[in-house]
Formats: sequence, structure tokens, C-alpha cells
Amino acid sequence: MDCPFCSTLDTKVIDSRLIREGNQIRRRRECPNCQERFTTYERIEWTFPRVIKRDNRHDIFDEPKLRAGMLRALEKRPISLQQIDTAVARIIRKAQAYGEREISSSQIGEWVMEELQHLDQVAYVRFASVYRSFQDINEFREEVKRLEGHTQKPEKEIT
Repeated sequence: MDCPFCSTLDTKVIDSRLIREGNQIRRRRECPNCQERFTTYERIEWTFPRVIKRDNRHDIFDEPKLRAGMLRALEKRPISLQQIDTAVARIIRKAQAYGEREISSSQIGEWVMEELQHLDQVAYVRFASVYRSFQDINEFREEVKRLEGHTQKPEKEIT
């Protein structure tokens, strides 16, 4: 790594730390020539699968679009940005590990719904209503019943 101050061709790493859930490395460097210190960041450059839309169009994987959809569903809900970032990171890891060159938008939607179900049930129903194109109140009821059945804890037996 070249020194940004004096352009010396080689610098010394004096500290390395993992950041952003282990997806990035922060390195403190020092120039042996001018003794200036600076920080660099290193991360893996991933190739994401292409997204196949419902109308069979192909699109690039768009993290900001993913995040925006989740933020819309979580609007005015008591969920921190850190929790949202963690959920988005999990979805991105799933997309990276998918192992195919193409992935359907419906698969990504299912992953978003899984994450929202764990984060906030209201946001989950909001997202599901748009994602699954609910047509009437009965579809809302069915989804809420399904959600309730999925999250109910079994009653303890008295012996």
C-alpha cells in the first residue's frame, strides 16, 4: 500500500481488526519513511446472482432497494438501524451463498419475510400484504392466523 502522504511504495501494518460482522478488515498503517499513520479498509468484493423478476426480466441485485423495502415495512416500528443492518447482512449472505448465477425475486422476498417475522410482526404483515398482493381483509386475517400459529408457544404440561 502506497503512503498517501509521501508516496513511499510500501507501508507497515501496525494493527488489524475485523469490523461489520467480520465482513471487513480495518488496518492501521504507518509509513516507514515519513512516520505518518493512516487507516485502510479491506472487504471482499462479491459477485451477486442476477435477480429474475416476476415478469421474467433480469436485474442486478440491489442492496439499497432491499434495504428500502425493509425500511418501508418497518417505518414507525421500534426496531433499531443496527437490527435492520444485521437482517440485511443475513439476506445478502444468503444471496451470496445461493450458489446459482440467477435467483428469483420471490426467493429474496421469502428471505425478507423470514427476517421481518423475527424482527417485528406488524412489519411482517405490512410487507406480506404488498409482496403477496392481498386483495381483501380475509387474506390479512389468514396471514395473521398463520403468524399466530407459527409464534404460539406450547403450553407446559402439569405433572
